[in-house]
Amino acid sequence: MPFEKKAVHFGGGNIGRGFVAEFLHNSGFEVVFVDVMDSIINALQSTPSYTVTEIGEEGERKFTIDHYRAINSKYDMPKVVEEIASADVVTCAVGPNILKFIAEPVAKAIEARTLDYPLAVIACENAINATTTWRGFIEKYIEEKLNKDTLEDIDKRARYANSAIDRIVPHQDPDAGLNVKIEKFYEWCVEQVPFENGGNKPDIKGVHYVDDLEPYIERKLFTVNTSHAAAAYYGYNRGKKLIHEAMHDKEIHDIVRECVRETAHLIVNKHGISVQEQSEYVETIIERISNPALEDKVERVGRAPLRKLSRKERFIGPAAHLIERGDSAEALLGAIEMALRFQNVEGDDESFELAKILKENNAEDATSKITGLDKDHGLYALVVPVVAKVQKSSSL
Repeated sequence: MPFEKKAVHFGGGNIGRGFVAEFLHNSGFEVVFVDVMDSIINALQSTPSYTVTEIGEEGERKFTIDHYRAINSKYDMPKVVEEIASADVVTCAVGPNILKFIAEPVAKAIEARTLDYPLAVIACENAINATTTWRGFIEKYIEEKLNKDTLEDIDKRARYANSAIDRIVPHQDPDAGLNVKIEKFYEWCVEQVPFENGGNKPDIKGVHYVDDLEPYIERKLFTVNTSHAAAAYYGYNRGKKLIHEAMHDKEIHDIVRECVRETAHLIVNKHGISVQEQSEYVETIIERISNPALEDKVERVGRAPLRKLSRKERFIGPAAHLIERGDSAEALLGAIEMALRFQNVEGDDESFELAKILKENNAEDATSKITGLDKDHGLYALVVPVVAKVQKSSSL
């Protein structure tokens, strides 16, 4: 029996199949996957179901995901547009840098939409306000290449809601096929304000709708992502293979705790979250990333160091806020140094680019290029000597 609700999801990767599609499927949505990877789309088209395995301290739980279809947008863009135009929800998990490439079909679908309620547009990316970014690309496409009058009644056609997602997808078995291994813990927060006044808020089990998303986004980014990456970079530089091995090293464990002690101080004071609530959240996160069942490699978690060292990301972002408030960011500066040492790692293009930037620029210019900090920001003067120290040891 066909499902009554339909969701189109861009990105057939592990987060798409193992997190977003699982939630949509369990909430009664037929999921239409869209991707440009022939291997993923072919596998989805030829396989009627796959298994999601949730890993927790108390063991594993398995779920079967079925009632889905898959389209390769490289070859069949009109079909993608048609599916989105008649969908209830469109989501994505493609990486923040790919949002501009998936704007065209959504723009065309919004213009073609004839349903009497708006399409819910929700980006599920590890980036702050990713849906707003996606909206910018979508509406720019409508304005420049379609009928710009469509934008006049856009609220009747589409509602855009930012979201914050949190779920660790560990290293997968190479012969797993479409099956996904994922941690039991999850958090998916979505703005509810965009769905007011006839917005048709999607009924997705497990989604936590909130009025103000920023505290949840920053709490997640500056706790989960900061601790996970700090463990990866310290672990990599000290010869650890897996994240839980790094976290079971007392010295690294204590350093990671010091990083999230600094970010907790920021989150409590900036967002008014209670000390107890944030402390409990930190304990949950430390327990999660220390879980041996995840078997998470330090190289996987550390990959893309340039993005992770950028201005609004997990190290520079909270450190900048702390310095602006007159607080210490000493532990975060230590993690920044370890991230800068994540160079020339096989399979990670950004780690080679990082090494190139550090080699070809002086400390001041390298700091500007890597972090995006203004030279008059208080953190800039603290990062420059860290960069110089890494450059000096790299050239030995």
